[in-house]
Amino acid sequence: MQRILIIGANSFIGTNFMKSSVYKEIREVSLLENRLEDINFENVDVVLHLAALVHQSKKIKTEEYFNINRDLPVKVAEQAKRSGVKQFIFLSTVKVYGKFVPGSEAWNEDSLCFPEDYYGMSKFQAENGLKRLDEEGFSVSIIRTPIVYGPGVVANILKLIKLIEMFPFLPFKNVNNNRHYTNVDNLVGYIDKIIEIRFSGTFIAMDENPMSTSDLVLSISKLLNRKILLFRLPGFVIKTGIFLLPGIFDRLFNSFYLDNTKTKLSLNYIPPFSATEGLMKMISYYKSAKTK
Repeated sequence: MQRILIIGANSFIGTNFMKSSVYKEIREVSLLENRLEDINFENVDVVLHLAALVHQSKKIKTEEYFNINRDLPVKVAEQAKRSGVKQFIFLSTVKVYGKFVPGSEAWNEDSLCFPEDYYGMSKFQAENGLKRLDEEGFSVSIIRTPIVYGPGVVANILKLIKLIEMFPFLPFKNVNNNRHYTNVDNLVGYIDKIIEIRFSGTFIAMDENPMSTSDLVLSISKLLNRKILLFRLPGFVIKTGIFLLPGIFDRLFNSFYLDNTKTKLSLNYIPPFSATEGLMKMISYYKSAKTK
């Protein structure tokens, strides 16, 4: 039985991993409450590094992204390696690829990366630093994901749920874009498989089928029993929004294409849970949490 240490306590992904993983000898540690040098790696087979600084509403200094997202995981991995840990799993992001250009080939595990923001840059530089530590007896596994959703979700998906609850009219009619998402239960399955096989390398963890923004909004509204009317924004408004607020408008109105065929073949794993199952579980949790 593998003994797993999660770096980053009480996270959305970590909480779901502890609940759903086939592995049960799991503990977690907070780097907000513990110094790195005080972490005990004894009797640990696998380190799952989830601690990260994601996009924040408040202004974050550039160096903070690189201190936390790049330097910290490499230091953790170095200490884990010295302590005899056999596997290090780093949760990265598809933001490392950069901006998708319409008409381009789908991104895959071997695609060149040109991250455009500090979050993507810091994660990509962490990947490169960690790869240099990979060797026989210490495998480094990097998992890139698009937006992850599920019970207890935070950040952008939670904002979308609340937006659907608040407003009966939303500007997402006929937004037939291609967006990939990752059901957290499918992500747990990917991680379990990587631990089982102890594979090094870069993996893309995502659901089998993409969703458009229109489909996602309508699915969530149905599960919330919320009647909404979608309207269509003029094209020039969308283009202006993408120029002024690219982080928001690009995600809602543009497409990006991913191909994780290599991941599924190397792991012999097909994610078993559909988006419908994942959204139902997420909204059920959201409703129950509101009543507490």
